[in-house]
Amino acid sequence: MSSTRVAVITGGASGIGRATALKFASKGDRVVVADFNEAGGEKTVEFIKQAGGEAIFVRTDVSKYEEVEALIGQAVAAFGRIDVMFNNAGIGRNTPVLDQNLNDYHSVINVNQHGVAYGIIAAGKKMRELGIKGVIINAASVFGFLASPGTFAYHASKGAVIMMTKSAALELSPYGIRVVAVAPGAVDTPIIQGYKDQGLVESMKAKVIGNKLTTPEQVADSVYLLTLDEASAINGSVVMADEGYASFK
Repeated sequence: MSSTRVAVITGGASGIGRATALKFASKGDRVVVADFNEAGGEKTVEFIKQAGGEAIFVRTDVSKYEEVEALIGQAVAAFGRIDVMFNNAGIGRNTPVLDQNLNDYHSVINVNQHGVAYGIIAAGKKMRELGIKGVIINAASVFGFLASPGTFAYHASKGAVIMMTKSAALELSPYGIRVVAVAPGAVDTPIIQGYKDQGLVESMKAKVIGNKLTTPEQVADSVYLLTLDEASAINGSVVMADEGYASFK
């Protein structure tokens, strides 16, 4: 890879996305922050620039392929290349399966599943075109493996991310492009805090040794490590960044 890489991060306005954008920038990489939330995305860019880094914001609805494709185009127009694509944007809904609002179901699938697929396709095409042996990281979840009540669509979307990661890794490996996924557990993000009134935050903390939520920065560290040349043997895998949430049962 280039010594000064270009990383595109969706969902970069808050949580894991913002922490990851700051992590890459702190290591000298140029960052393209993408999000539907303009104010939050611009704030992430402001933080990066205040710390002496280089970044731009591109408003992006990842549920629309043309916007993801345009995002990749703007990243290359601004910085000349793309080395890392972190398909991180995601949403959640908490509704019993038989009470599922189909609009909510489709919105979760469109962002969490289709948004990742679009990121893989658009970034993969551009990396192949430019001859860049890049890395595509997808945000999976422990809930792609474990069932929990009220998150039917979320489970479906994250399960899909796991298999899309494996499939894309197989097909993109001839171009030197790695595709891996990171699976966080109970992370202190706006999505998780949105469930606080329903008692789910305390329930999730109780399932982790140490009785605490993982920080977005911890997940960002894992994402960054997976993009390094030293991690070149990791391909098509789902790396658990969950402090044992899925294992210690």
